[in-house]
Amino acid sequence: MTGRPLIGISTYLEPGTRWGVWELESALLPVGYPRLVQRAGGLAAMLPPDEPERAAAAVARLDGLVIAGGPDVEPVRYGAEPDPRTGPPCRARDTWELALIEAALAARLPLLGICRGMQLLNVALGGTLLQHLDGHAQVVGVFGAHAVKPVPGTRYAAAVPEEASVPTYHHQAVDRLGEGLVASAYAADGTVEAVELPEGWVLGVQWHPEMGEDVRVMRELVRAAAGPSGTAGSSRT
Repeated sequence: MTGRPLIGISTYLEPGTRWGVWELESALLPVGYPRLVQRAGGLAAMLPPDEPERAAAAVARLDGLVIAGGPDVEPVRYGAEPDPRTGPPCRARDTWELALIEAALAARLPLLGICRGMQLLNVALGGTLLQHLDGHAQVVGVFGAHAVKPVPGTRYAAAVPEEASVPTYHHQAVDRLGEGLVASAYAADGTVEAVELPEGWVLGVQWHPEMGEDVRVMRELVRAAAGPSGTAGSSRT
């Protein structure tokens, strides 16, 4: 790799963030995401929410895209009534990140969805979600860990061939797979833990690699973003 690919990461808005003497609306992203991109050899660019019609222009300037974790996807996006345990909707974020995913898929941009990002990828392709399951978020506000097992022959298995313990915090999961997606890792209880498209470089993981030490998944995204010649931007030229 002779250039560092530019990897965009979706961020979100918080209405009252405080630092020093200030309390203002902010575009936020936990620092683990850009640090993971940097550790994997990429340049990190934070993408604040914008009008959905601008998603294609944003994607056109990137070499790769990460859709970050966060709150529950609004069930209306996949034709379901909200479960009482589903969190409040974040409609502006859903709209922006779905637009980013659709633009990335259209442009064949390397794409990694993390936790909520994997769920949004599934929804964008017509899939549905389980709105609640137990055992994957043990303590409120504390990341847990459990093992995930790769499916042989998948892109994820090529990056991480062994069963691995991963940082996890979620109470929703993939139900019906979106069009074209295949499951590429499972938890011991049968929960789908990774999905991917066989064509291009599109992967979603249900866990939070930015909270751990394993950079292999992100490194593969960065390599795909660099293109076959190892030069940033070459994957789309």
